[in-house]
Amino acid sequence: MSTDDIDEAIDWRGAPVDCAECAHQGRLTEAKCKPLRACVHDRYARRIDRFFDWNPDLARDYVAHDYFEVRACAAKAAEIFLLPAMLDDPEEAVRWSAARRLPRRHILRLRNDPHREVRIRIAGRLEGADLLPMMKDEDYAVRQAVARKLSPDLLVLMINDADPGVRRTVASRIEHAALMRLAGDTDPVVRLEAAKRLEPADLKTLLKDVDWRVRYEVAQRAEANEIGPLFDDEDPLVRECARSRFKDAGLEPPTNVIVAQTRSDP
Repeated sequence: MSTDDIDEAIDWRGAPVDCAECAHQGRLTEAKCKPLRACVHDRYARRIDRFFDWNPDLARDYVAHDYFEVRACAAKAAEIFLLPAMLDDPEEAVRWSAARRLPRRHILRLRNDPHREVRIRIAGRLEGADLLPMMKDEDYAVRQAVARKLSPDLLVLMINDADPGVRRTVASRIEHAALMRLAGDTDPVVRLEAAKRLEPADLKTLLKDVDWRVRYEVAQRAEANEIGPLFDDEDPLVRECARSRFKDAGLEPPTNVIVAQTRSDP
């Protein structure tokens, strides 16, 4: 028998669960509830959740229960007309559990929820113009969630976000027409993300980037006849990549490199 790896049945107050005191005693068969497996009085959320999976018709009786895990699990099964009131619940887990089932018009106000996890999840449910107010959220993780959902043509509005992680997400999705603006970003990881999506012909603008990872991307993907300056790059991986591409393309090494090699001969 599975016990969910916890071999005791304790309620949310810390007392042992007593089936004899349960209001459902005698009305539910073992197929509807089972100690250590499915019980609305157990403090373990998985067992509460399973109880409502087995008894969805009872969820309505628990949407105002004192234990937040019970309310959160009940919100997954209760009739939808009971859920709007749960958006004002003091526990974020309950608010989100209700929000995930409600139509868009009901959850817009949760864009300003006090808990970041709720706002992140709300951003994951919204689309288009509904996301625009969240672009200025105080939490970078919320803004990053917005950047993952916002349509590429609107991401130009987030191109100057204060957080490099958000700008990196923008660079990974923004339309190509605006990508060059991120290729000049102050953060090297953002520039690298932009470089990965630039057309080969545009990569020559990054030949002198201060970060070797960006130059390596250029050496890998730029037009072979444009990467001469990398033939003698200070980074060995960039040099090797550039020289290998020159060789594969049947190109002659840059003249200044040949001269440097000649002078180094004994």
